[in-house]
Amino acid sequence: MLTFCLRRILMAALLVLAVASGALVLTRLAPGDGIEEGHLLDPVARAAERARLGLDRPLAEQYVAWLAGAVRLDFGESVLYSRPVTHMVGERAVNTAILAVAALALATLLGIPLGVYTGTHASGIGAALARGASTLLLSIPPLVGALVLVLVAARTGWFPAGGMTSVGGSATWAAWVADVLSHLPVPALSLSLPLAATLERLQSQALAEAAREPFVDASRARGVPPRQVLARHAWPASLGPVLAVYGLMIGSLFSGSFVVEVITAWPGLGRLMFDALRARDLYLVAGTAAAGAACLAAGTLAADVVHARLDPRVRERHRP
Repeated sequence: MLTFCLRRILMAALLVLAVASGALVLTRLAPGDGIEEGHLLDPVARAAERARLGLDRPLAEQYVAWLAGAVRLDFGESVLYSRPVTHMVGERAVNTAILAVAALALATLLGIPLGVYTGTHASGIGAALARGASTLLLSIPPLVGALVLVLVAARTGWFPAGGMTSVGGSATWAAWVADVLSHLPVPALSLSLPLAATLERLQSQALAEAAREPFVDASRARGVPPRQVLARHAWPASLGPVLAVYGLMIGSLFSGSFVVEVITAWPGLGRLMFDALRARDLYLVAGTAAAGAACLAAGTLAADVVHARLDPRVRERHRP
């Protein structure tokens, strides 16, 4: 198990390095560097600012300098905000984590029970409605879903249509938490509904396949009650494919939040990435890309470890 975890950690680190490096290089090759000609600084001051930030160096030299700092979690300074990228990414990562945890929890609470229901009921109106709803939600992009939910919130007034907190702010910690919770439904539902549909489809198919396994038939033959067969044998065996996709879901939460956070004005990593790309803020783009890749790598690592703990065959397949 230790060897398995070390390999996965190494792969996760390489993933973060590759994504962040690719974002830095591609942004560097694009025209502009965030210090535009229309800036208030005169040409001499602009040149001095480029030199201070290292934007006038050759690509190879700039990359090596950036990589040396990134190893120490120093991703440089944002041109757009004139602040350290690490501090900004940390602040926005908390906001994205709040949204991602809420969306993932909601998707799990909706998708897994529905998947168990449809996986154990091959026919019936309820199962057909659940499958139809999953198909519909899977076909709706997060952009469209977010726009629809924002429209509904704006027309009905049930929830705030945008932002993370009210304009006036909150006087106490409890009031701030309540304010954030009131702003969560629209972005959280925009992200969680397609994920819930995915989990329902995966759980339903995996449970139907696990129910046909010989050890499940053997437990039935021994007279084990159907509910115990489902809870102790079929359902745990069906969790492998579901857990395997959880890591990818965490990455999709980041990529999906790119659109949802812009539409709902949620101040997270997706919104920060959008602003950085629009301003061609080199180091901020690389920092946010590294944070997104780290979320994906951490989610994949956690899912792989849990899967390996539940199913020893996974560890055996990865033995040297």
